[in-house]
Amino acid sequence: MLQKVEGIVIRTTDYGESNKILTLYTRELGKIGVMARGAKRPKSRLSSISQLFTHGQFVFQKTSGLGVLNQGEMIKSFRDIREDIFLTAYAAYNVELLDKLTEQNDINPYLYELLYQTLNYIDEGLDYEILTRIFEVKMLKVAGIGLHVDGCSHCGSTEGEFSFSIKEGGFLCHRCVHMDERTLKMNAATAKLLRLFYHFDLNRLGSISVKNETKAQLKQILEAYFEAYSGLYLKSKRFLNQIDKMKIE
Repeated sequence: MLQKVEGIVIRTTDYGESNKILTLYTRELGKIGVMARGAKRPKSRLSSISQLFTHGQFVFQKTSGLGVLNQGEMIKSFRDIREDIFLTAYAAYNVELLDKLTEQNDINPYLYELLYQTLNYIDEGLDYEILTRIFEVKMLKVAGIGLHVDGCSHCGSTEGEFSFSIKEGGFLCHRCVHMDERTLKMNAATAKLLRLFYHFDLNRLGSISVKNETKAQLKQILEAYFEAYSGLYLKSKRFLNQIDKMKIE
């Protein structure tokens, strides 16, 4: 039986001399795997549709195991992402994070839209670091990791200065900061953005302008939080850290 889906290529694996196994995140079926026969051959009609990050319509033969890709039509190649090493690194991290936190055939149209919007905004030249932080915050919910951002996680206060506590799973106010002697420093802008990222819809994103100090705090907090609770090891994360060092140098 032939099936048609709209999807994004989130992983490719070479198989044999000329084939590829594609992992697609689709609107209709969630995450699926399909075999693209001959896709490694330059003249193959499946070659262009089988590249990482490609957004397209995919027609495949459904089988009991891997589907077999029959044809595809590209909607968007995200070319700017492919041609810039920084954009590639960040996009690769985002799709691997999604891949690791989702199960096969777990249908989630919201998550599909989130992935598409994130890649689209990165491709259009919006701040890829902030887009990645937003994506990470949204993926915390998918990972089943709570985040208390609407006030102090201990007393509930919404007033005063806050620090971030990995142990308490969110904000601690200046009165409760003694609950965790290893809190992470957080300015008012960082607290505001974490709260915003947690609740808002990415479709409503406007222009982005965030100071480097705030970016560094967001990165440190989310990196430490994922490390403490997710149990994930991402190959793309190591590459991303190397790329970030290059940027600083």
